[in-house]
Amino acid sequence: MKTYRLRTKQTLPISLQQVWDYFSNPNNLRDITPPDLNMTVRTDTDGRIYNGMVIEYHVTPLAGLRVRWLTEIKHVNAPYMFVDEQRFGPYQFWYHQHFFQEVNGGVEVTDLIYYRIPFSLLSPLINRLVVEGKLSHIFNFRRQVLADKFGTVGKRAAE
Repeated sequence: MKTYRLRTKQTLPISLQQVWDYFSNPNNLRDITPPDLNMTVRTDTDGRIYNGMVIEYHVTPLAGLRVRWLTEIKHVNAPYMFVDEQRFGPYQFWYHQHFFQEVNGGVEVTDLIYYRIPFSLLSPLINRLVVEGKLSHIFNFRRQVLADKFGTVGKRAAE
């Protein structure tokens, strides 16, 4: 069974604390998720993640198919990184590392995701035809929302 890997990077012209405050608040995930996924955060939170926190979402990844997604925050090293791991949801395995590093001009946000798709014999085809494109759509949307909200290196968003 193949484990797939996705890595994305984006530099935001804000402080490490601002990046941490935004990304460590589960309620912000809906803002950076494309509207066509119809994401809802089902867990009441006080706006801060912690080790062992379980968060329930509902998403519609494909053609009206509503899916429950339950993740656990596995590791938190504020304000530098955290990991969420799927406990129940659309993937057979999902391990998402979020890294935040100060760089010249702002903070580099790196996502490193390892995932497996159900239906092991068909997973290469499903990944190529569906999952890669859907993940690309999600992270491209997120990149644009974050650029609009915070600006890009060399250009800050209007405050």
